[in-house]
Amino acid sequence: MRLRRLNRMTYCSLPMNQAIQETASQVGVYECEVKLKFRLIEEDLAYCDRDQLLQILFDALSYGSDEYLESLQTEVAIQEVAEMEASPDMRRQLIRLRNASRR
Repeated sequence: MRLRRLNRMTYCSLPMNQAIQETASQVGVYECEVKLKFRLIEEDLAYCDRDQLLQILFDALSYGSDEYLESLQTEVAIQEVAEMEASPDMRRQLIRLRNASRR
């Protein structure tokens, strides 16, 4: 298995109410497409199911390039979409965020 480094966590310095208000005012629904091409040194990826494989790959990418991972190509496309194109669950979450900002 790939050697793992500790995740670095960042903490918000804003008071919670202010952080929620700023987040809610900037909230939108976005469609994101990411195309990644990289080389990875890892053991037995061929024996993983799809979910395990995706988790291993996301973990590897989150740690960044090192002697086990070599990034070859990255393409990112982000487009804001109408809220009505989001699933009902996402629309409910948007409403919750907006209601939280009014407190």
